[in-house]
Parts: sequence; C-alpha cells; structure tokens
Amino acid sequence: MSDLLAQLNPSQRRAVEHFCGPLLVVAGAGSGKTRALTFRIANLIRQHRVDPENILAVTFTNKAAREMKERVELLYAQQLAELHHNKPFSALPEFEQKKLRSQVYKQVTKHLWIGTFHSLCCRILRFDINKYQDEKGRTWKRNFTIFDDSDVQTIIKKIVTQQLNLDDKKFNPRNIRYQISNAKNLGLSPNDYMRSEGGGYKAKIVAEVYEAYQNSLAANNALDFDDLILIPVRLFQQNESILGYWHSQFHHILVDEYQDTNRIQYDLIRMLSTNNETDRSAWTWKNRSLFAVGDADQSIYSFRMADYTILLEFQENFGDGLPDEDTRTMVKLEENYRSRENILKAANALIEQNSQRIDKVLRATRGAGEEIYCHKADNENDEARFVLAQMMGLRRNNPELDWGDFAILYRTNAQSRPLEELLNSRNIPYQVVGGFKFYDRQEIKDALAYLKIVENSFDSVSLTRVINTPKRGIGKTTVDRLSSVAQELGCSLWEIISDETSVATIAGRAAKKINQFATLIKEMQEHKTELSAAQILDSLMKDSGYINALQQKGTDEADSRIENIGQLYNKAISIAEENENDSLEVFLADASLNTDSDNNDENTQKVSLMSLHAAKGLEFPVVFLVGLEQKLLPHQRSLNDPVALEEERRLCYVGITRAQEQLFLSYVRERFMWGYREPAVASQFLAELPKDLVVSNVRSLQKEAPSQEPKTMSISQKQRSQKRRERQTARVQITQQKWEVGDRVNHNTFGEGEVTHIFGDGKKTNLAILFPNLGKKIIDPRVAPMKKI
Repeated sequence: MSDLLAQLNPSQRRAVEHFCGPLLVVAGAGSGKTRALTFRIANLIRQHRVDPENILAVTFTNKAAREMKERVELLYAQQLAELHHNKPFSALPEFEQKKLRSQVYKQVTKHLWIGTFHSLCCRILRFDINKYQDEKGRTWKRNFTIFDDSDVQTIIKKIVTQQLNLDDKKFNPRNIRYQISNAKNLGLSPNDYMRSEGGGYKAKIVAEVYEAYQNSLAANNALDFDDLILIPVRLFQQNESILGYWHSQFHHILVDEYQDTNRIQYDLIRMLSTNNETDRSAWTWKNRSLFAVGDADQSIYSFRMADYTILLEFQENFGDGLPDEDTRTMVKLEENYRSRENILKAANALIEQNSQRIDKVLRATRGAGEEIYCHKADNENDEARFVLAQMMGLRRNNPELDWGDFAILYRTNAQSRPLEELLNSRNIPYQVVGGFKFYDRQEIKDALAYLKIVENSFDSVSLTRVINTPKRGIGKTTVDRLSSVAQELGCSLWEIISDETSVATIAGRAAKKINQFATLIKEMQEHKTELSAAQILDSLMKDSGYINALQQKGTDEADSRIENIGQLYNKAISIAEENENDSLEVFLADASLNTDSDNNDENTQKVSLMSLHAAKGLEFPVVFLVGLEQKLLPHQRSLNDPVALEEERRLCYVGITRAQEQLFLSYVRERFMWGYREPAVASQFLAELPKDLVVSNVRSLQKEAPSQEPKTMSISQKQRSQKRRERQTARVQITQQKWEVGDRVNHNTFGEGEVTHIFGDGKKTNLAILFPNLGKKIIDPRVAPMKKI
C-alpha cells in the first residue's frame, strides 16, 4: 500500500504526523488546512490504531463537517482500492466504488465525532442534560427542542412588552437579545452580567429580561443556540464524573478555524482536553492530543464574539511557549495552492501592517499571473458597469470561464443593489450568497413547528405558531386565554389544550377546532416511533389542511411554498440516509443546526455576490472587490479604533485571498448615501499595496488614499325543556355559591376533586380542579355536573 502521507508538503506532513500533546497549526489562506485535518484523522486511525469513536473534530459549519467526513472516507477508500484491487479508486467500476465507500463508512466515518460546536454539544446534551441544574434550579429533559432566532425574538419581545410592561423603543428587544447572547458566549449568568456592566439601571433590566427568558426556555423544555455550548460547560463544572466520562471519550481533539472560537468554546475545549485540571504539571498527554488549526489574519467575526487572541495565546495556554523557530508545539503552513503570486504578494504586504498576528508569509506555488487592476469609477452605477464590462470581456477571451467563476465582494450588503439591477437588466444569472435562507421561510418554519410539537409538547412557542395555521377559527384572544390559564396554573399550554374538558370550559365555540388540532398531534405522538420523520411531516402537512390551504390560493407563490415543503420532505429523507436513522429527533436536530453557508444555492453557473464576511472559506477564479473607500472599507465605525481597524484590514485580506487567477479592485469618486451624493475617498488599504503589483486608471493610488366583542347566541323559549329549566336552576344555585381554593367537589364523571385556582369572578367564574389520577381540569361551575361537598 502506498505511503498515505506522500502527497503532503513537509510542513503539512509534520503537522499530520504529530501524535501526542498540543499542536497549533497556523494555516494561511489556501495552504491546505482541510487536507492537514483529514490526513491527520486518517493517520491517527491507520498508523496509531486510534478508535474512531475517540476522535473529536470540531468545525464551524455543517458543510465543512460533511466535507471532512467525505475526504476521510475517500482517503480510506483509495487505500482499500490499492490493497484489494491493485487499482486506483477512480479506475474501479461505480458499484465497486460505492461498495468500498460503504465499507469505510460502516467501519470508520460513521463512528467519528465530526461536526460543529453546536451539533456536537447537542449530541452530548441528549445524553446528559437531565443531570444538569442551573443556578436557579431550572432543569431540562433530554427531548428538548432548539429555538431559532425567530423563536427567541418572539419570547424576548413578549417578556419586554407584556411581562415587564416596558417601552420596547427604550428597551429594544433585539438589542437585549444581542446582549443576552453575548453574555452567554462569555459564560455569564444574569447576575454575572449585571455585575460586569456595573449594576446600572439598563444592565439591571437586561438581567431581569435574561432571567425571565431562561424561565421561559425551561418551561418550554427548550434551548437556544448559545445554551448548546454554555450548558455543557456548566454541566462539566458542576459534575466532575460527567466531565471525566467525556474526557475519557475524546482522546484526540481537532479544532478547525481556531481563530473564530469564543471564550465559552475555548473553555469547552480546554476542559475536554485537560479534564479541567488547572495544574499544568499534572496534565498527561499520553495517547492524547489537541490539534488547533487557524489563522489570526483571517479573524473577521468579532461581532459574533469570536476572539482571535485565543489563538495567539495557544502557546502560552497549551504549548511550550518557545520562539517560533524553536517551538515543537506550532507548525506554520505557508505554501499557498490557490492564488497567483501577484495576488499573494499584495495580500502579504497588506496584512503585514497589522500588529496582532503570528508572523507568516504566504508562498506561491503557482506563477505570477496577471497584474492586479484597480479602477476609480465616477459612482456606484459606473462601478457596476466596470465590473460587468470586465466579466464580459474575460468571457469573450476565455471561453472556459463560466458565470460561476466570478465573485463580487463588498463590505456591506446594501452595496449589492446597483450590481443586481445591472445584472438583471442584462439577464445575467447571479446569486446573492447569504440571502433569504431556506429555513427562514414561513412555510418551512410552520412545518418544523408542527414537528417540534410532536417531538416536545412543552414547546409552547411552536404550539402558538401553528395552532391556527392554517386558519381554523382559533382566534388570538382564545389562545391568549388558554396561555394565561396555563401560566397561572404553572403548566404547559399543551396540558391545557390536550384536555377536552378544560378546552370546552375556556375556548367556547373554538373548542371543537382546538380538540381536532390536539387529536392530530396526539395521533402523531402515538405513532412517532413507528414512522419516519418524512412520513410524520407528510401526514401533518396533509391532515392539518396546510397543503390544501396553499392549493386553494392557486398562486405562484403558494405553489412555490408547496415546492419548498416538498424540499423539506426530501431533506428528511436524505438526513435519514446519511445518519442511518429516520427518527424525528435526528431530523429536527439537523434542521435546527443548519447555517447560512449550508443552504446556499450551489449553482456554479451564476455570478456570486456576497459580503466579505460571507466569502470566508470560498474561492473563485476571478474576484471583484468593490467599494474600497474610507468609511466603507475600512468601515466608518473602525476609523478611530486601532483594534477594529486591524479587523477591517483582515477583511480586505480575506477578500484578496479569495482570488485564484485574477483580482480587480474598485472605488468611486462619489456614492449615493441616504438620499445624497457624497464624495468618497479611496481606502487607505489601497496605499498599502505594492505599487509594482497594481495598475490603475489613476496616476497614483498612494496619493488617492488617505492615510371586536363576541356575539351571544340566544336560545328560543320554545326549545327549552323542563329538564333544561331544572339544569338552569341548578346553575343559578351553583353560580351563587362562593368558591374558595381548597373547596372539594363531586363531579358525576371525574369523581371527587379539590379547587386549586379560581379564574374571574361572579357569573364568569371558572375553577381549576385537581382530580386524583386525572390531573387538573378547567371547569365552568355553571354547567358542570357537579356539586360542592
């Protein structure tokens, strides 16, 4: 069998062959970091006989995780092809290739723990969250659901405006949500957050909302995305035996994009690696390793609480702390396999202006290529015409180029408008990467809400979303009344609507529709273990009337929504095939953890438009980096902040290093901003590029750049029978009674019970009565066949 590592360069090989202990791999743009990660996994298993179940590899997108698994699988399949068939894998018939890959999947990749922080922590919590209790004694069950941003925003707004009666203009729910998320990413509880902010009035309000928000999450048996990482860390801190179990599970930990980790993610990795041992001399790296791969020069997500200093501190926190030339715990990957030499030289010169970095120089493995061209346009429309003219000219002269080979990158999404308008007018296919996501579409969120209720009936947010979707005559007032009763009783909304007696008492004419809805959900819950996620989805969408309601509209938009639900159905099937598990739980976990980059239309025949933040990790033959102007790139918010300015420079660096063959830069003389034409100034980053690498339509870039009420149904006197008059007399008698908590009653059907809550007063009094073995039921004493005892 051939040498598995022969195709690696010396630095990559040194990183891959590292076995035990910590290692930081500083991987420059296009230097083969994914190759190093995948070959390392394969080498650990093949050369060192590491059990795949003992390997944990953390990525930042599901797409990256899938790619890593596929590459490991292919590496092994190629080895098996040589061993068993004495042929290259690519030379085997298709059925033999599938056979080998299936064998590798069952023996190796199926058992690897490869995924995002969120998906891997979600798996851990499915095992152990029932053993966790937070600082206020809140607990969760293993069948928790995951609230997305829309769910969270709904809860936060309700807390601010209804529960706390605050002015949502003064206390913006979205801003409060952002502060709570940041607090969680720093590992702060509500009280911790308030102290960290100095205990002022606004901090106190945020902490109060944070506390109420956690109560709501626990009541719904739900977590948000930040909890998926925060709770495992807190669980490990409070339960040494659970940490010990997972520490012994993961012998070799690999972390991709290490510069994008935040403090709570760092704490998770540190605890899993060291068993939370604070004495470094007590650490044992025998048959254990921590392999962190990243590049501080590509750290551009501080707004997500990413902290590149975690990478810069690796040597101090884990490594030997020796200088770069002497250290045994750091390897630099500096050979670039993506870009032409001129592009790399410009990128190196730019990023060298930053001080917060680990020194490295990207070295080209390809020729010099074309000069970089920088264009000064009159305005944004002229800039768009320049980009289009260059693309069309390149396609005429290079027939092999497709529209999918071009990318237009910009600092802010608002910059896409003139570009989109021009491309549209010329019928040129394009995609806005990071646009409206599949899982954010209304029909998809509705369908997932139905599924979440079947999986976790405590999820009141999902329940409230679809109880009248499609319209079935259950008004907001009725739902609010049901929710209010549930809140006062301290139970979930489902416990109220799943009880026919309580529904009949509270909901009036809507009771029948609510009972039909509840029956649908109950039937699906009863058959949940027998049916696949796809089958449950299909049944819910049809039996609920959701598909029929769309069909009745007969519009193109409705047809498109039906097609989207069909795509969700297809996704459920594919997830089942990928995981060899068709359960609803597995499907919902995958759907909840999808990210922007996982849902992009990957049609390679379209020009790609995207922000620089969305471009990270991608590459294109031809790149246009537009809007290189002061106040845009670098952004206005960063001009007086040296740290923020360095991140803007990293953004520009990331943009430049997306180009493989050719790079175009552009800026304008004036730009339309907020209804006015404003003069623009060339970006200071242009002046930091070497003069001999950039040609322009201006003399010198260095000189350009600066430094209603309900109706009451009447009953005819002729329709009243003697029996009904007798019942009416009984109602008057029981209504005139005074009810108190603790009163005992005898119900003709439910037997004896005790009043626990009283709702309303006088003629509108309803009672919550606890019946042994039946639980609480909401009953109208005017009509119930019962008497006080």
